Amino acid sequence: MSAEAKQVAAPVPDTTSIVQVIERAALNPAVDIEKMERLLAMQERILDRNAKAAYAAALSRMQPELPTVAERGTIKNKAGGVQSRYALWEDVVSVITPILSRHGFALTFRTSNPEKLVTVTGVLTHQEGHSEETTLTLPIDSSDFRNLVQSIGSSVSYGKRYTAAALLNLRSGLSEDDDGQAYSRGECISEKQVADITALLSEVGADKVRFLKYIGIDSIESILVANYDAVIRAIEAKRRKQR
Repeated sequence: MSAEAKQVAAPVPDTTSIVQVIERAALNPAVDIEKMERLLAMQERILDRNAKAAYAAALSRMQPELPTVAERGTIKNKAGGVQSRYALWEDVVSVITPILSRHGFALTFRTSNPEKLVTVTGVLTHQEGHSEETTLTLPIDSSDFRNLVQSIGSSVSYGKRYTAAALLNLRSGLSEDDDGQAYSRGECISEKQVADITALLSEVGADKVRFLKYIGIDSIESILVANYDAVIRAIEAKRRKQR
């Protein structure tokens, strides 16, 4: 490129520059209203695009940290035997909440009860403003052992589990350790694992009380086997921030 061409060529403005141009135009009373509306529409598209990109990037970083959730819930047949297992919603929440928070996400739900059905919509929102949602409509989970309110609550919990799983690509099942028995029974971590976590917290200079409050439990000893890897990753993430 010639020197003359270099002088004529203008740099391509980045997003921040475009937004600043729009803001300056908005303060100018001589700017045509129709043009101003087009500029504002352009700004909105830019902000939406950036928010969507930030959502995708954060989700990509977060997903490797989401562990397989233990299946402590059981469905029994008429003979009383366990027919199938599933992850309890309270276990799902305890696993994903600190990870979502760390990556700037919030998971919320909308529910409705149309025509004796239960509809649950899960909404995953990133701090930059973009959100994705998915909806599941279910029959009311009626049972001889539950009243109507409890049956609706059961269906809502089911809907939350499945919409959360769809939005986050969550997995549930058994771990490879101990043939998955401790994992599937929802057992707490071993004494060695307690000692390992305690040592790691001390090593990174973390306040144990604040850390336990952050992950939503009362003591290290009450951490589930299913959540052990996620807790270790959370501590290691703190170590990386110190570098």
